[in-house]
Amino acid sequence: MAARDTQAVDRSRSGRDRILDAAYGLFSRAGVRAIGVDTITAEADVAKMTLYRNFASKNDLALAFLALREERWTRGWVQAEVRRRAATPAGQLLAIFDIFSEWFPREDFEGCAFITSLLEFDDRADPVRGACVTHLENIRAFLCELATAAGVEDPERFAAQWHILMNGSIVAAHEGDADAAMKAREMGLLLLAREGAALSG
Repeated sequence: MAARDTQAVDRSRSGRDRILDAAYGLFSRAGVRAIGVDTITAEADVAKMTLYRNFASKNDLALAFLALREERWTRGWVQAEVRRRAATPAGQLLAIFDIFSEWFPREDFEGCAFITSLLEFDDRADPVRGACVTHLENIRAFLCELATAAGVEDPERFAAQWHILMNGSIVAAHEGDADAAMKAREMGLLLLAREGAALSG
């Protein structure tokens, strides 16, 4: 989710923090390439020189944004919330779609920043694209951990399938499907049943 809605800038924070916080909200909503440096510095209320003193380029700022996105969205929200909501690995996998069902209708729903940024950078050698791939791999690693704990026979393949359900539901939500998360959850139940994974206990 976005770090915050646009609001008065807290000038007690460092210029770097204000720039990164501004970039987080802007990049999350609109992508990296659609947002110029002037927009970021205006949102952060800093001089352009301050941005380049802290980040060598906009792409370096994008890399810092993606790392922060993983910290806030992947670990701080998805992983933490599903572990809070369910006791079993299978239940935690399903809880992903429960929290998505609450996230999708929000006015600040912005989708998956890793996928958005990945699609913006065609060059496979680009560091921003590489970072997106790594952050997506980290999500699958978490899913693989849960699948392994649930007793899935091929946890890596299962994690890839589950990730496809997650990504597909996000895209469907962008299309306007208000029930996308629950549809994905229903498909997830079929995958878990195929594996004989226990939902409780």
